[in-house]
Formats: sequence, structure tokens, C-alpha cells
Amino acid sequence: MTDLMNIDPLLYGYFSDETLEHGERVGLALLYGAKNIEIKFSRQLLPETTFETKFATSKYMPSEGLRFDTDNILKLAEDFPEHKKTLLHYVDEINIFNSKAKRLSCDLTDALDRTGAQWGGNWGGHANPDYGKIVNFGTEHIRNLIAENRGKYPDEAWFYRSCSYVLDALDLFGTRYREAALEKAEQCDNEEDKAFLLRLASAFATVPKKPAYDFMSAMCAFMLIFALDGSDSPGRFDQYMYPAYLKTENKEEVIDLLDRLWDYFHDHRSWNLCIAGSDENWQDETNELTYEILAMVRKKGYNTPNLTCRVHRNTPDKLWNAIADTLATGTGLPALYNDDVVCEALEKIGIPTEDSHDYCMNGCNQIDIFGKSHMGLEDGEVLFTKCLEFALHNGKDGMSDEKLSVETGDPTTFTTYERFERAFMDQLEFVTYNACSSANICQHLRGVFEPHPLRSCLIEGCLQKGRDYRNGGPLYNHGQILAEGIADTGDSLYAVKKLVFDEKKYTMAELIAALDADFEGYEQLHHDFKNCEKFGNDIEEVDTITARALNRFFTVLKRNRTYRGGVFTGGCSTFSRAADYGMQTAALPNGKRKGEPLLADSIAATPGRDTNGPTALIKSVLKYNHTDACSGFVFQNKFEKKIFNTEKGKDSFIALAKAYFAGGGQQYTVTVVSPEDLLDAKVHPENHRNLIVRVGGYSDYFTDLDEGLQDNVIERTFL
Repeated sequence: MTDLMNIDPLLYGYFSDETLEHGERVGLALLYGAKNIEIKFSRQLLPETTFETKFATSKYMPSEGLRFDTDNILKLAEDFPEHKKTLLHYVDEINIFNSKAKRLSCDLTDALDRTGAQWGGNWGGHANPDYGKIVNFGTEHIRNLIAENRGKYPDEAWFYRSCSYVLDALDLFGTRYREAALEKAEQCDNEEDKAFLLRLASAFATVPKKPAYDFMSAMCAFMLIFALDGSDSPGRFDQYMYPAYLKTENKEEVIDLLDRLWDYFHDHRSWNLCIAGSDENWQDETNELTYEILAMVRKKGYNTPNLTCRVHRNTPDKLWNAIADTLATGTGLPALYNDDVVCEALEKIGIPTEDSHDYCMNGCNQIDIFGKSHMGLEDGEVLFTKCLEFALHNGKDGMSDEKLSVETGDPTTFTTYERFERAFMDQLEFVTYNACSSANICQHLRGVFEPHPLRSCLIEGCLQKGRDYRNGGPLYNHGQILAEGIADTGDSLYAVKKLVFDEKKYTMAELIAALDADFEGYEQLHHDFKNCEKFGNDIEEVDTITARALNRFFTVLKRNRTYRGGVFTGGCSTFSRAADYGMQTAALPNGKRKGEPLLADSIAATPGRDTNGPTALIKSVLKYNHTDACSGFVFQNKFEKKIFNTEKGKDSFIALAKAYFAGGGQQYTVTVVSPEDLLDAKVHPENHRNLIVRVGGYSDYFTDLDEGLQDNVIERTFL
């Protein structure tokens, strides 16, 4: 008879004592998993074991917590009839639990979600646990923290036990990896691989219980916890790995390990790694490992992981030059973030200076405080163009004519532009409040039903408060709702102001009739609205209207508190959704036709609508107050390859980036490519498989994008 623990250790561990709290049962499941899940090495001979069972019945997902697949468990019951009664009981209990954990919503929220107007809380988000706690201190240090704090919260004893089970699991994995490496080395014919495996086995005699003593042992500790946590975002890697770098005399071994790691990152689509930055006294934190990482990015030419480089008032010229050299490879990496703006933004929501300077990114580019926060990442989105549709149709969706939002008045009766703008702002507020409310429902459910003892051990505040990572444990628990379609909305508002109210060339009734007809039969009106002045050209009134809309969004967000215990903040990072949002949007007063995929893919102009040069575009973008954005606030440009082919060209880019940041810009990303390559790649994709572009905050292969997104990239103005 096959032992059920060997068949599905996570399932067995979770149900080993049904009287316990759910969170403690999750911790037990991970401990049983550590005893029985197959040990795996990546093709680079690095640890890559995850909490996932071989029958795909159970897995521990970093963004979602412990998950059971009841369909596969039912199949398991047929394959192992001796356990059928027990497995059917498990399925019944899981179904009861899932019914309790089901997301609460309402018809309105679901309808707004479907139209793309907003969403809130639909997924668990990325995270930035402090892997350095394992690398530089070991599990024994974390056990000491548990011992120091568990007596303060006797009612949360189950929480501390769940965290202890996780630490037991990590130690057990360390022992098992040591044994597996020795066994694999014995069977290995390749002398180089054999020597590597023996060094790995030696390292696991120390880590993860105790601190790493060199870069090899640090890499073993990092990879163990990183893989188990889903290979998400490494965070401030060059900072917490630097002590081990200094202890390693053989720097060739460091380079070899980084080479292996970057292949692993690429194979597993790891997310955001952050380098450089400043401390609270504005001392630069760039180190030798920072430069080794940039060199590895140049060598590999991968689009992953997303690499973020923090710059500031005291960033050395050497780093700026290394940044330009790396961008010249065409990977779109690194993305640049400005400490002078980001830190001020974080301090405005109550994060002290010593912690604001410890920020990093995860996912595409959302902002987190390394090892100290759970800040949404992301909690939701609001599509500004949908809010404009609602204002133009008194609460109706322009695509379906369905009444979905509040009534803000019949726009054909408005006698002033100010009245129309107020209607739009009211719609924006309504949808934003709804996104926050929806996000909070999901935050609450995740806090109760999706505990995360693994991350609770690695994020400051959880052990000190006796509270889970998802349930208000971290020091900082703010939320992030992203704004989309900003420039399209600003362009539309200005066109209405100018052509309807200022010049009175058209009536609002004529405009709405034209929009409903998708401009068919209204060719002159379409021409005039499409060719009206656009955001991104340093035109004061257009830029002011656009910035005013975004400012209202940020203001409304900060009035809303998160379930986790912070405030909502905002940013703009479309990921790959810009074209999809365009297709979900009806005809707009900026000349956009119904379902047309072209939509602003960052805080900059709608692609192709900035025609007055890079300086004008930067001036427009700087009309926003970037210190109001506490999430990724993506500003992306497209540069021709020939600019980066000369030292003068790279110097010009550096000067432009510095000017943008000195003016108050928060974030800057670039695509370096030739226009001929982009156009040819659409016709002959087989010839351009390695062509990489920036997409809404991350880098991707151009030929892997859908056509609408490809067109968005092509339409961006070259600098």
C-alpha cells in the first residue's frame, strides 16, 4: 500500500490535524512537503525545487498561497482506491473551505471589470521578501526572533508554530540538497560539474541554518529560498549578496555563479532585480557587484529579469556610463528610478527616511520597501478613458450602451467646459472608489484564507506583531491602484474644451452623435478632433488638464485605507494591456475609433502623438507631480540604435536622463532599436526572434507581442 504522504505530502500534511488553525495547517503542509517532494537541480545545477506535488494535486503558489486541485485529487482517488475514502473526504472539506473563501462581489463590480473600467484585488501580487535574512543570518537567527516575540502574543501561538514549521522545512531542504548533491556528484562523469556539485554539497553543510561564508554558500542559500518562493523578484540583490562577494577571493567563481543564475532567471521568467541606490544620508550604494551584474546583462542579452537601477543626486559617472553601455545592447535594461523623487513620494505617505531609501521594485516596476512591506503590487487598475465614456453617456458604457456607472448629467445640457470636466471627475472618483472597495474585499479574504508563513519569516513586522504577511504583519501595508489611458483622456478633455466650448465649432450633441457613429459620416469633425493639440508637446493647457485628472485620481486614492492597514496610492504601468484596453474603449474625442488598440502605454503621450521633440515631451510629462506616485510611474521612450553607437550619443542620452530626473521625473525606460527592424519584424518575424522592446514597464520579445501591442511600440516617437 502506497503511503498517502508520499503521494501528496502537501495534502497529507494539511489534513494531518484538522483541529488546527488554517494557517498552522499550511505550515505543516510545507513541512511535510519538505520531507517528501522531489529534490530538483536546474540545468545550471542550482537548486530549483518548488512546493508542487508530482500529481499536480497540490502546490504552494507565492501569489496565491496553498492550492489544491480537486479534479486531480478525484483522479488520484481512482488511481489509489485504498485511499479513496480519505481523498473524497479531503475534497469535501476543500470545497467547503473554497466556498467560504470565494471572492465577494456585486453585479456592478463584475460589470465594470468586464468593460475594463476597473479591477481590484483579482490576484495576489508580487513581493520583495528579504532573502538576505537567510543568506546573511540563517534560519537560526529567525528562530531567535520567534522566541523573542511569541510570548507577547499568546493567542497567535499557531502563527509562530506555522513559521517554525517553515524554518524546519528550509533546514530539511538544506540537508536533502547536501545529500542529493553528493549523490549526483558520485554519478557525474564531467569533472567540472562534479567539482561544482561537491562545493554545493559543502555549502549546504552550513546554509541555510547559519550565515553564508562565501559567494557559493550565499548562492545556495539564496537559490533555495528563491525557488521555493516561486522565483519572483530578487529585490536588492547587489546589497544583500555583497558581504559574501567580499568574502570570496576567487572572483571568477562569482562570475560563473552569476552566469548560471542569469540563465536560471531567464528560464523561469524571474521578475525584478534592483541594483544601486542611496542610503538615508544620500551616500551612494553602488558596489563592485553592481557592475558585475550590469556586465552579465550585457553578456547575456536576455529580456529577463527586469533590471531596475536606482540613480540619485550622487550617482557616480562610472555607473551612468555602465547604464548607457547596457542599454545600448537593446534589451531595454536597466529601467531607471530616481531616488530623489521616489523617496520623497514614500515619505509623503509616512514611510521614514531610513526605510524610504530601502525601496526596490517587483513585478514589472511596482515599488516596495525591501523586506518590510506588502504594498499591493498591484491591487487594481482604473481606465481613465472608460470614465470619460461614462461622462459622455451619463453613466452608460460607450461599447455596450449598458448603464454601469452613476449619472453625472446629460452632457448635451452642459453650458461650460468646467461642468463637463466635473462630470468626468465624478465618474473617475466613482470608479476609483469601487476599485479600492473591490481590492479591500480581496485583501480581507486573502488575509483570512491565504496565509503565507514563508514570507512572514522574511518580512519585518510579521514576527514582531504576530501577524501574517497578508494580514497586516509587515511594517508598511499600503496599496497600489494603477491609472491607464491618461494621455488619451487628457487629449479628449482638451479637444472638447477647445472645439465645443471655447470655439463653439461643434455642439456636444454633434460630438456624441459622431462618437456613437464611430465618426462615420462625420469626417470633418473627426479630422478636427483627431488633429487637435495633444499631450506631450509642451502645450500648457493640454498638459494642465491631463495633470489635473491624474491629480484627482491620486487624491481620491489617498482618501481610501487598505484592509491591510495603509493608504491606497497610485502609478501607471500598463504591463502588456494597453492595446487590450484600447480595444475595450469606444470612440473618443481625441479621434480614436471604437475598438482601436492604440492607447497610451505609459505616462507619456499616446504613441505617435508627441511631435515636438524629446524636450517638449519631457516638459509635458513633468507637469505631473511625480512625488504623488508611489507605484511604478512608467515613462518610456524609443531611441534609434545609431544614437547609442557613439560615445557622443550615449553622453546625450545621459544628459537627457539627468535633466529629466533633475526636473522631478521619477522613472525612465528606453527601447533602443532601429525603425527598419521593427517594421521588418512584423513582416518577417523569423528574422527577428531576439528583438527586444520595452512594454509597459518590462522588456519582451517584439515578435511575441500581439499585433495591437506591436503597433503601439512602432507608433512611439523615436528620439
